[in-house]
Amino acid sequence: MDMEVRPAEAARVTDLERVLADVTEARGLPNGFYVDEEVHGAERRILFHDTWGGLDFASEVPMPGDAKPVDYLGMPLLMLRDRSGKLRVFHNICRHRGMILVDEPRRIAGALRCPYHSWCYSLDGRLVSTPHVGGPGQNLHEGIRREELGLVEVRSHVWRDVVWVNVSGDAPAFEEHAATLMERWKEFDQPDWRPENDSRFVLDVACNWKLAVENYCESYHLPWVHPGLNAYSRLEDHYHIMDEHFSGQGTRVYNPRLGDGTLRFDNFVGLSAKWDTAAEYIALYPNVLFGVHRDHVYAILLCPKGPARTLERVSIRYAQEASLGSEFEALRRENEKTWRLIFEEDIGVVEGMQRGRHAPGFDGGKFSPVMDPPTHVFHQWVAGRMMA
Repeated sequence: MDMEVRPAEAARVTDLERVLADVTEARGLPNGFYVDEEVHGAERRILFHDTWGGLDFASEVPMPGDAKPVDYLGMPLLMLRDRSGKLRVFHNICRHRGMILVDEPRRIAGALRCPYHSWCYSLDGRLVSTPHVGGPGQNLHEGIRREELGLVEVRSHVWRDVVWVNVSGDAPAFEEHAATLMERWKEFDQPDWRPENDSRFVLDVACNWKLAVENYCESYHLPWVHPGLNAYSRLEDHYHIMDEHFSGQGTRVYNPRLGDGTLRFDNFVGLSAKWDTAAEYIALYPNVLFGVHRDHVYAILLCPKGPARTLERVSIRYAQEASLGSEFEALRRENEKTWRLIFEEDIGVVEGMQRGRHAPGFDGGKFSPVMDPPTHVFHQWVAGRMMA
């Protein structure tokens, strides 16, 4: 028997129409959306390039001249902080012969120089030097119009330390795309702080990126997958969060238990009483997972490395600069360890679901009408865009 999922089967319109049905009748995305290279390639264009996807953290390039190359689903991009302090994103290639410009993170003191033929670019992307382009000792040529050969810039926006990119340039403004979530969390629109030497880590997970989103959106799995967390933040303490571009869950009983309780992280300023005990966990589609709490926040960038592998890059930030002090180091490391444990507990189930997507008898799965609406909304987002 042929056990492979063929592309034509993977993305049949009839299968996707079932996803768009009401949650009581819907089925999940077909197997091909998790295992097929051809479908993965289509997603790269439709779900990432044509909308706003998370690229990296702005704090990775904090100073003018800082440059960091980023592989964005196979596309070589470059984050670059210009002389004015503005973060820009460019294609990481020279306009001459397509040579990669920057291989590893570094600070550029002068111009950005191509290692192949030494064409040079300013930090705002202008082509400023073309040595010997007209022959030995001739640095100009009428056929090389520098004003037309600057670096190719990618539309970008920074929010909550995440650098978002819209490769196609066709999406609505980011402020429109994320307007509902930005309004929901406007109380957190204030400075936050990331330590230099802790509070960040990477998990390498053998699953499709969508399974990581689906799992994060719902609290249904807590009693069995996260028994420690469920001991105080029970299933009945959670609520659903759903919108056109995001979904997730919240808890009404956030109460961190770190150290001996004598030292606590300071809170964000001016939060409403709701946040004394509430916390929210939301996936902003396609690939960024957020957690907000009164004393710290985090973001997880899901970086797809093919249909069946995802890097999860976690960055934790604190409400007050004082929490970065040495007296809080042990508490920060305990907080990091706690979140790492929770996220590692999810690895077994998302990898198990990934293996399960090779079963030809699986029809996308049945949603619980009560517990799974946030995950169903994400499936609808994927199916609606792929069909369009």
